[in-house]
Amino acid sequence: MNEFRISTNIEEFDIGRIHRFLSEDSYWAKGIALSIVQKALANSLCFGGFLGSAQVAFGRAVTDFTTFAYLRDFFVLAEYRGRGFGKALVQAAMSRLKAEGVHGVMLSTVDAHRLYEQFGFRLIGSSSSLMVAHPQETQGTNEVQI
Repeated sequence: MNEFRISTNIEEFDIGRIHRFLSEDSYWAKGIALSIVQKALANSLCFGGFLGSAQVAFGRAVTDFTTFAYLRDFFVLAEYRGRGFGKALVQAAMSRLKAEGVHGVMLSTVDAHRLYEQFGFRLIGSSSSLMVAHPQETQGTNEVQI
C-alpha cells in the first residue's frame, strides 16, 4: 500500500489534475484558465499530496515568507477524502510557514471551518468565511497521524 506523502517540488505536480479540479469541481475557481493556474503555482509555495506517484491533494500559500501568507486552493480529490490527507496538507503548510517566521495566515472557506480551526484559525469579525491564524503563537505542531 502506498503511503501518503507531501512534496513542495512543483516538477512532481500533475498540473492537469490540479487545473481540472479547480476549473470543474471547486466552487471558488470554476472556469479558471490553465494559464492562470500555471502562473499562480509558479508564484506560490505549493504543497502536493501523493499516494505513490498519483497526486490526490493540493494546496498553496501566497506568501512573503516573513509576515503574511494566504492559503488558497486546498483540496483533496473526492475519492480520497476522509483519510486525514487534508489535515496533513494543512499541517505541512502551517509548519513550513511557522518555520519561515510568518506571523499571520489568512484563508477563506465556506465549508471547511472545522478543519482549519484545528490549526488555530478563527473567523474574522462577523465574516462567515474569512479566517486568520497566527502560527508563531500556536503551541506544538498539531501532528496528524495518517
